[in-house]
Amino acid sequence: MSELETLRELIKERSLKVASEPIFKLSSGKLSRYYIDLKQITFEPKSLYMLGKVMYQRIKELKPDGVGGLTLGADPIAYAISMVSHLEGDYIKPFVVRKEPKAHGTGRQVEGLLKAGDRVVVLEDVITTGASALKAVSACKREGYEVIGVYAVVDREEGGRESLEREGLKVYSLFKVSDLLG
Repeated sequence: MSELETLRELIKERSLKVASEPIFKLSSGKLSRYYIDLKQITFEPKSLYMLGKVMYQRIKELKPDGVGGLTLGADPIAYAISMVSHLEGDYIKPFVVRKEPKAHGTGRQVEGLLKAGDRVVVLEDVITTGASALKAVSACKREGYEVIGVYAVVDREEGGRESLEREGLKVYSLFKVSDLLG
């Protein structure tokens, strides 16, 4: 079994929760029959490394300088990709986008070692409406980064991809929810 297939099985086993009726409240406020808790993957070292490796293999083709997204879902994924890139002799820096700019110190919303003009991929654990990714993309653009795409682990297939594409963004995902439910 490939690492991608193993990862899909791990997500189905550990992260996917399915109910007979909509009981899971999503960050969008909508109720759903299923919930995808990727922290069950990203908080476990072996599966996090596997996720970082698979995502790095896909993302490296885009030649980004950095990867990151809205905290907390994107953080471990960005760190894993960055670590794997280093092990592969590459150098993709992680960054973190706060939900709001800091109220003290530098007042930054985006933390990392990137500079204006750097090419970045915005990461998402799960895309539903695309609102979180758009918030991260906006913050990155304010920093002067060139956003070359949005990459999610799972696309819930609920309009988020289309919403992001309407903004002119290229959207990629390892899995669609239909890959996990089927």
